[in-house]
Amino acid sequence: MENTDFDIIIGILATPSRILVTTHSNPDGDAIGSCLAFSSYLKKKGHHVSMMVPDPYPEFLSWMKGHEEILVWSQDPDACRKAVEGAEIIVAVDYNNLSRLNEAGGLVKASGVTKILIDHHLLPSEEFNYRISISKTSSTSELVYNYIARANDLDLLDKDIAECIYAGIITDTGSLSYSCNYIKTYEILAHLFRFGIDGEYLHRLIYDTYSECRLRLLGLSVSDRLVVLPDLHTAYITLTRDDLQKYNYQIGDTEGVVNYALSIKDINLAALFIERDGIVKVSFRSKGAFAVNTMASKYFGGGGHRNASGANCTTSLEETVSLFREILPGYREMLKSVY
Repeated sequence: MENTDFDIIIGILATPSRILVTTHSNPDGDAIGSCLAFSSYLKKKGHHVSMMVPDPYPEFLSWMKGHEEILVWSQDPDACRKAVEGAEIIVAVDYNNLSRLNEAGGLVKASGVTKILIDHHLLPSEEFNYRISISKTSSTSELVYNYIARANDLDLLDKDIAECIYAGIITDTGSLSYSCNYIKTYEILAHLFRFGIDGEYLHRLIYDTYSECRLRLLGLSVSDRLVVLPDLHTAYITLTRDDLQKYNYQIGDTEGVVNYALSIKDINLAALFIERDGIVKVSFRSKGAFAVNTMASKYFGGGGHRNASGANCTTSLEETVSLFREILPGYREMLKSVY
C-alpha cells in the first residue's frame, strides 16, 4: 500500500519547528542527496534542522553542501541522542522502516513526536504518522523536489539544493539506466540545470574519484570473484573479509560493483555478496520484469525495488551463496525472458 500525504505534511511543516531529518544505514547518493536537499529547504522555511545517519557515508558524496553538519551515530552517539530527544518532528527520507537506523532506530521509535516518511520503497512501515511513499518514483530526491513543488516553493530552490537532488536522482537510477522511464524525471532534471549545475562536473565527483585500492578491488571482483551461470542467466560476485582488508576497503568502495555482473550479455540477474562486520551484505540487480525484490524478501529477509534490492544476512558467506544457488533453478523459466 502506498501513501501520499503531501498536503497534510505541508500543513504540519508550515509552522517552524525543531526537525530531525534521518536516513538509512550505509547511506548512498539518494539518501544523502535527499537528506541534504530537504534539510536545506526546511531551513529556508524557518525550521531548526538537524540531520542524522547511522554510519558514515562514502567520501565521494562529501562535496554536497552541508554534509559536514550530518551527525553520524557510530561516531558520536551522544550528539545523535540529543538531536533525537530535542526534535519536535522526525523526518525519515529514503527508507521505510526504523530498523534501517540500526541502533538509533529504537530511540527514534520510542520518541513520542510526529514521524514523517518521504520514501520510494515498497511496504512503508506503520511506525510513521504520515507518509509520502511512491515506489514508481525514480528516487527519494525526486520526491523531495515534488514536495517542494507541491508546496509552491520552487522559488526556494538554489544551486546547492539542485545539486543534491540531481545527485540523488542520478545515483539511484544508475545514471539514468533504470527506474527512469517517466517523463517527469527528465523534466525535473531539466529544471535543475536552470540553477547552473554542471552535470559533467558532478558526474566526475561521484564516479571518477576512485582510490587505487578501490580500483584494484574492482579488478579482483571481475577477474577472480565473478561466477557466471549461463543456463540460469545469472552472475554473481563474492568478496570475503580478507579481500576487503587486503585492498584497504573504505565505505563506498563496492558501490556499483554488482552492475558489472549484470552488464554481461544474456545475464538477467546479478548478485554481490560481501562479508563485512559480522554479516553478509547482499546486493541484487535484475533486468526487465524480473522482480528481484520478491526474491530478496522471500529468502533473504531483504527488500527494495523491482530491479535493485538488497539484504543483510547473518548466515555465513558460504551458506548465503549456497542458498542463492539452491533457489535459482526455481526461477529458470522467469530468467529466460525478462522483456
